[in-house]
Amino acid sequence: MNADELALLTKYFRKTFNNPTLAVKARPKIKDSAELYMGEEFLGIVTKIVDEGETSYDLSMSILDFDLEDL
Repeated sequence: MNADELALLTKYFRKTFNNPTLAVKARPKIKDSAELYMGEEFLGIVTKIVDEGETSYDLSMSILDFDLEDL
């Protein structure tokens, strides 16, 4: 993903989740995906999908069982 896509995705996530600490950051060796962070905390992978001329972005987020214990 290029810098413009990262900036647009960051803006989208911040607006959608009403959270100014969200940021989409490039991955050093992988160009078709990026990482989503909340501050310094890694949240998930955003993958760019191009199919039949249309582009979409897929967010994959794992939630560990011990993260649910304090709820």
